[in-house]
Amino acid sequence: MTNQINERAVVLDILLELEKEDAMCHLVLRSALAKFQYLEKQERGFISRLVLGTVEQRIELDYMINQFSKTPVRKMKPVIRCILEMSVYQLKYMKQVPVSAVCNEAVKLAGKRKFVNLKGFVNGVLRNIARNLDNVTYPDKEKEPQTYLSVKYSIPEWFLSMWKKQYSYAQIEQILEGFKQENRTYIRCNTQKVSPQQLKEALQKEGIAVCDVKGLPFAFAIDGYDYIGGIEAFEQGWFQIQDISSMLVGKVAGLKEKDAVMDVCAAPGGKSINAALLNPKGMIDSRDLSDYKVSLIEDNLDRLEIENVTTKVWDATILDASSIEQADVVFADVPCSGFGIIGRKPDIKYNASLDKTESLVGLQRKILAQVWQYVRPGGYLIYSTCTINRAENEENVAWMCEQFPLERCDITADLQEYLVSDQDCSYGVQLLPGINGTDGFFIAKLQRKA
Repeated sequence: MTNQINERAVVLDILLELEKEDAMCHLVLRSALAKFQYLEKQERGFISRLVLGTVEQRIELDYMINQFSKTPVRKMKPVIRCILEMSVYQLKYMKQVPVSAVCNEAVKLAGKRKFVNLKGFVNGVLRNIARNLDNVTYPDKEKEPQTYLSVKYSIPEWFLSMWKKQYSYAQIEQILEGFKQENRTYIRCNTQKVSPQQLKEALQKEGIAVCDVKGLPFAFAIDGYDYIGGIEAFEQGWFQIQDISSMLVGKVAGLKEKDAVMDVCAAPGGKSINAALLNPKGMIDSRDLSDYKVSLIEDNLDRLEIENVTTKVWDATILDASSIEQADVVFADVPCSGFGIIGRKPDIKYNASLDKTESLVGLQRKILAQVWQYVRPGGYLIYSTCTINRAENEENVAWMCEQFPLERCDITADLQEYLVSDQDCSYGVQLLPGINGTDGFFIAKLQRKA
């Protein structure tokens, strides 16, 4: 073990950084880990798990602390609150960590952060919780199902009110369980360089576990690696990281040889790259809002050495007259609330609000009102989001079909490996964690009338 840093001190710093407005957990964590790349894999894993777990379970952790503290959580100093939250997470979810280590390290942290007078308070609360972990009382599941789900899965109640309009409490619990499942890394083989079998063998030689992905012969799930940048096959440009649901967008598109494709909100380029590999003789016009976002696309294209993708900085809310009716297929994976990837980015649920979601719907429609015009008559608009919200998904599809010369296409056959028998696909396909085996993702295929 490396003794140069205290992992819990790093975790505390990250949690305090996340107290700032607009701080994003995955970015703050990634930046912090980049500074400590010299640490052992086990140490970085401890930091990652403790940060993500504390953020993910914050509502439950605060609920527990409030049962054993005379001072309510929200009246505590941020440093003390974060120390208690990360410590209670260890007590409840990291049973391999001794109780004495959790309590002692928390007390030391309080002292080092100049809260010497609160060391006894921290110790008392944590020791009390440790002794009574099995006696914590939760809301009654039958009498208060919404409050129960909110506490158990650390999800704000307004989310549950929104989803209750679409799903039963039993289905919602399946979705929430899906968020808690281990997040695997999915990759897309660069078939312009190697075959899927060659990639699989190369990864296995590096000691990486590789599993096939149903319905996607060029994709794998990988586990057991240290970090992506350290994988030789990644450096050689043999694969791109891309989630299953995102790869399914390319499958739904049904690209034909030499199709012209436009990806209007493309960064970091996964869908554009997938389209380029599915259609190596076609050209992909890959765009996003800023130089920075387009640079992310270009970095991936350079590493993969893909040449049939062009990039452009363009605001998707503004019509590009030169592109009207120029594309056989347009991908519109628009900015969204991200409710479908809460399992990967748990801070989404705390930063979201109904007002923000409603404003996103307005932005989405502003984009869609322009980009459908890039589709040639008879061509296709593939609309997708990584959210679970009817207003951003099915209602946007209905709105498009009412406003523009577009009609829905049945994509059931393209996604049959992932659908459940009673799933309603009339306005597109809503994939759900815990039910469909993917992130929460919505896909609809609309054809422009001739």
